[in-house]
Amino acid sequence: MTSLSELKFFTTPAHDCSYLDGKQAVTLFADPIATIDTDLYSALSAVGFRRSGNHIYRPYCQACSACIPVRIPVTQFIDKRKHRRARKANETLIVTKHSPKLTEEYFSLYERYISERHSDGDMFPASKDQFQSFLVDGRVEASFYEFRSAGRLLAVAVADELNDGLSAIYTFFDTAEQNRALGVFAVLWLIREAQNQNLDYLYLGYWIKQCQKMNYKMEYKPIELYVNNSWIGIEA
Repeated sequence: MTSLSELKFFTTPAHDCSYLDGKQAVTLFADPIATIDTDLYSALSAVGFRRSGNHIYRPYCQACSACIPVRIPVTQFIDKRKHRRARKANETLIVTKHSPKLTEEYFSLYERYISERHSDGDMFPASKDQFQSFLVDGRVEASFYEFRSAGRLLAVAVADELNDGLSAIYTFFDTAEQNRALGVFAVLWLIREAQNQNLDYLYLGYWIKQCQKMNYKMEYKPIELYVNNSWIGIEA
């Protein structure tokens, strides 16, 4: 197996930043042909890497450090009032774990979610090929968590199980169910699932202070930020 010290990395050419207008970004990728087992994948996540499809990456912008990896220490998490409301609104939902796959039901929900929430981004318009490469292809650690009400699919949370935590890859949901706060509830459910599995963290990807769509991540505290090669805690 490849070790962290042996792993090769590659950078992309500068490209338009997906999060900050007018900025150029560079991405660092782990060698896509290397054998990366769960131990190595977990070690990479612990130093700020993320997964998209079968690619493991992190921002590598020399003149910008806006993208900050964040994780929730789940045993210390404290509910806020809005979290308790979300739990109550969804207490009857049935959540089940499944292997990643592309189905018409999943894609229909995903396509509507992208159209409603991300029509201004590079994921629009949604396609089945995009769904397959982004969410289905990739890692053996990945699972789809279905959230259903009376059999109707309301949300899907995609998460990877690491040695020390769950990594929240993506969540898509029925945007018409605004009163349920399904995005909030999915994070809360993953926090509890990590607790139930005796894991330490829920990795939430990158937080960007200047990006409004990322602000929700600071609503879960205490939270840890990976800054200058160290995890720094922010209390509730």
